[in-house]
Amino acid sequence: MSATHTSSNMNAYGPNLGTGTWAVVAEFDSPEKLVSAAEAARRAGFKKMDAYSPFPIHGLSDAIGFRDMKVPFSVFAGGLTGGAFGYGLQFYVHVLDYPMNVGGKPLVSLPSMIPITYECTILFAGLTAFFSMLAYNRLPKPYHSIFNTPGFERATQDRFFLAIEKEDPQFDPEKTAQFLRELDALNVSEVEA
Repeated sequence: MSATHTSSNMNAYGPNLGTGTWAVVAEFDSPEKLVSAAEAARRAGFKKMDAYSPFPIHGLSDAIGFRDMKVPFSVFAGGLTGGAFGYGLQFYVHVLDYPMNVGGKPLVSLPSMIPITYECTILFAGLTAFFSMLAYNRLPKPYHSIFNTPGFERATQDRFFLAIEKEDPQFDPEKTAQFLRELDALNVSEVEA
C-alpha cells in the first residue's frame, strides 16, 4: 500500500467527516418565518434540530426545544466555590495563620470579609461561565457541517436557517425536505457531513 492511500472514511478534517448526510437545512428570509417553521417542526415531532440567525430571536430557543441548563448550574457552583474560597482564605489568614488583634476587633469580622468574598464569587462565576460555555459547546470548532450549506455565509447578514439533523428519529431526507418546503422556505438543501 502506498503512503498516499487514505481510508474511505477519512478526509481532510479527520475520520468519518464528509461522508453521508448531516441534515436537511431550510433557508428563510425573516425571523418570524424561522420561528414559525421551528414551532411547526416541533409539533411534527422533530427533536434534533438547530437554528442559525444573524441576531438573537426572542422565543427561538423555546421553538426548537433548547432547554439546556448545564452552564447556569455550573456558574452557580462556580460562584459558590468562589465565595467559599474567598471567605476561607480570609479566615485562614486572619484566624489560623497570622491572628492579629487590631484595635480590639474580633478575628472573624463578617463586615470586613464581605468585599473579598463577593469579589471571589464574581470572579469564579465569570471564569466558570466562560470555560464551561467553551467546554459544553465543544469550542473551538474550526469545522462544522453547517458550513456546507449553500448560501450559509448570509447567516451573519440577513438569512435565517433551520437544520433538522440526521440523528432525529423521524428523519427521512425526502420527507423532511418536503416538510420544510411546505413551510415557505426560500431554499431547502440536503447537507453533507
